[in-house]
Amino acid sequence: MTELHLLTIALVQGLTEFLPISSSGHLVLIPYLTQWPDQGIAVDVAAHLGTLIAVCTYFWRDVHTLSVDALHSFQRRHFVGDGFLALAIVAGTIPVGLFGLAAYDFISGQLRTTEVIATTTIVFGALLWWADRRGRQTREIRTLNLRDVLLVGCAQALALVPGTSRSGITITAGLALGLTREAATRFSFLLSIPVIVLASGVAVLDLVEQSVSVDWGPMFGVVALSALSAFACIHFFLNFVNRIGMLPFVLYRFVLGAVLIVFVL
Repeated sequence: MTELHLLTIALVQGLTEFLPISSSGHLVLIPYLTQWPDQGIAVDVAAHLGTLIAVCTYFWRDVHTLSVDALHSFQRRHFVGDGFLALAIVAGTIPVGLFGLAAYDFISGQLRTTEVIATTTIVFGALLWWADRRGRQTREIRTLNLRDVLLVGCAQALALVPGTSRSGITITAGLALGLTREAATRFSFLLSIPVIVLASGVAVLDLVEQSVSVDWGPMFGVVALSALSAFACIHFFLNFVNRIGMLPFVLYRFVLGAVLIVFVL
């Protein structure tokens, strides 16, 4: 693989992991436009590690507070501080874990097609627009209850279908439940931490099983660029989401879906 190929994958993964625009749609389009081969599992692992570093670094205070309050809540047998939010992040991850175990082979074998990705990119983009327009946007993140968390978690499980966008569908669910844009986005990003850990773990297992030899030097560059681009993306999105809304991302998804249909299919 060329350095340009590696840098492009790292940059695209970093930017699209947290924006509601479907990372899988872009990863399908890149080889078509460039004629580059599949980047392989090692690059995927490195790129996901970079996004994990970015989200944990950006939300390090939240992660620290959630961890401490979860421990104190467990010790005292009642919720302390953000103890419930910590439980919410764990509970919201369970559906995607169960769905992934049950349907991973089917999804990876049958649904990873350009037709599916183009369709879901457009359909879930329209759903994001509807939720952004119709949601009350009056609730903050600490008003979440267990029912809300499970609904967002079940929505997150849909993100295993290529083209859905994990951040897009969880933000959509949050907005539909009445969360503000900032609250829905923040909860989506916090939910991404255990999901990225799980996805990276699965990829590492595949890497070990296939006994793939890895040139670790370039992988550090992928990790670094993915982390930097993801960090910048998170910062931009959180600071401007209330001002710009979701319409620019919805329109972008429509264009991306149309490009996939016209040029790739």
